[in-house]
Amino acid sequence: MANFDNDVNIKPTYGVQKRSSPRNVEVQFGDGYISRNVFGLNQNPKVYQLTFEVSETDADIIETFLDTRAKNSDSFTFTPPGQSSSSQFFCRSWNKSMPYINRARIQATFEEVFQP
Repeated sequence: MANFDNDVNIKPTYGVQKRSSPRNVEVQFGDGYISRNVFGLNQNPKVYQLTFEVSETDADIIETFLDTRAKNSDSFTFTPPGQSSSSQFFCRSWNKSMPYINRARIQATFEEVFQP
């Protein structure tokens, strides 16, 4: 299993965004009553918007790691900033810009996935 923390060993820049979107089933009855129920076992996956302000060399390392996972739709282990434990993630999209010579900015979306 690939591990972003060990294989890449590059931390995101401060200013991480974390999004939660619990999965619930909602049923509204004729009298106005609404019943909300949790849907599934792992019903609250986290999504992190990460920015890496790095050298061009480090940006290539990050991109190579993400490209390799994308080819096979593989997930990877990652410890989000401020968290004490790691989880499984998949990166569906990222972009790279080069604002200065020999510097790069990678913005990536890491989506938590649940696998056996």
